[in-house]
Amino acid sequence: MTNISNNKQRVLEVVEQVAPRREKFIRQNSAYYKNLVRFFRFNIPARSKVLEIGCGTGYLLNATEPSYGMGIDFSPAMIRIAAEKYPQLHFQVMDAENLTLDEKFDYIILSDTLGYLEDIQKAFNELKKVIHPGTRVLISYHSFLWEPMLWLAQKLGLKMPHQRLNWLNRGDVINLLQLEGFDVVKSGRRYLFPVFIPVLSWFMNKYVAYLPLFNSLCLTGFIIARLPENRPQDNKEFSVSVIIPARNEKGNIEDAVIRTPAMGKHTEIIFVEGNSTDDTLDEIKRVCEAYKDKRDVKWLVQEGKGKGDAVRKGYDHASGDILMILDADLTVPPEDLPKFYDAIATGKGEYINGTRLVYPMEDEAMRTLNMMGNKFFSVMFSWLLGQRIKDTLCGTKVLTAENYRKLAANRSYFGDFDPFGDFDLIFGSSKLNLKLVEVPIRYRARKYGDTNISRFKHGWLLLKMVAYAMNKIKFVK
Repeated sequence: MTNISNNKQRVLEVVEQVAPRREKFIRQNSAYYKNLVRFFRFNIPARSKVLEIGCGTGYLLNATEPSYGMGIDFSPAMIRIAAEKYPQLHFQVMDAENLTLDEKFDYIILSDTLGYLEDIQKAFNELKKVIHPGTRVLISYHSFLWEPMLWLAQKLGLKMPHQRLNWLNRGDVINLLQLEGFDVVKSGRRYLFPVFIPVLSWFMNKYVAYLPLFNSLCLTGFIIARLPENRPQDNKEFSVSVIIPARNEKGNIEDAVIRTPAMGKHTEIIFVEGNSTDDTLDEIKRVCEAYKDKRDVKWLVQEGKGKGDAVRKGYDHASGDILMILDADLTVPPEDLPKFYDAIATGKGEYINGTRLVYPMEDEAMRTLNMMGNKFFSVMFSWLLGQRIKDTLCGTKVLTAENYRKLAANRSYFGDFDPFGDFDLIFGSSKLNLKLVEVPIRYRARKYGDTNISRFKHGWLLLKMVAYAMNKIKFVK
């Protein structure tokens, strides 16, 4: 590199001196680095295309098991060591504030790199050269609260010496990302207890670190961001599949077809009948035949049980670019579906969730106990997911077929645990770090039939799913 500033020159001199000892410090602080690796491996599926900016000797990049891994660092000494140690990966000497790569990556890592950058906003702007619409930027950094302890550890030879140019907090980093047009998908803190003591360190870092108050004291902060596509408000380039699971909903079938608006360049409606006892299947067949010249309407019969099984069957047969769920009870008005289409088609979000808990409801639309349960689960799941979600049980959920295929490919991580279908999609989208956006709807009272939800039986199932998700999403890093 040529013509670097005096500040960068001072940083470079220190890094070049410590490069031969970098692996020694990693081994010396192996508990910290293993924790860091778990975080990035959880958020980056193996065999992804990964770029690490400030890669050092390549330890973290290699641990993500990329199909194609590129590491850049402004230290020639670090890059020489990385290239020798991991010949299957690619490394270049390069300044993060002047990227010269001409390829796109699925994931970009900046792990404790921001403190060495002279112009972080410029570096974020440079990221746009290597980002495609699905790229996720994963940033980790040390909390300013730990600066005295880290300084002492450095003086005692317990931590690699460094020459930082800045020390930013969470708000600073998010502000700089937003100035460059990035959306923050998730942010949080982790790793509370950096001293290794058997059992105690594991318990503190796996569980206590994520509890309120304790979490604010953690050493490492993280931010996951994306660069949304700016699409026009009247975007019509996507086709839509509306999946309607239906069990004992005979009186709502024709209304579902009549009231579902045409969206995008084409809209198909797929009923998935769930072994009803009220002639729902015969009504679906009649309606499909009656409207075959006016609408693209199809029907399927469910072999398994539960709404989740019905949704998956419908998705497997859908042809649309965008997949929507509409409950056959029509308590979410079909007329509201264009709001969901607009939210995803314009790039505002990637997983669009309806919420019934904003606008006033019709009388008897939701019983008081159900309302209290929904609010409780809203708080719990917002904490679990690291993104705000107000209504976990609204039946209307929307995502692209492309992201659903990614979710389905990773379903084995969670397993077949969800009879509702809601949480399979919520947890799967969270694991993929999709941007969650909620669309408020006006919840209507059911006009035909009775609800298939049992407050106490299904409430107990939800509590079990919260506990399950804690160990699969929250207490894993």
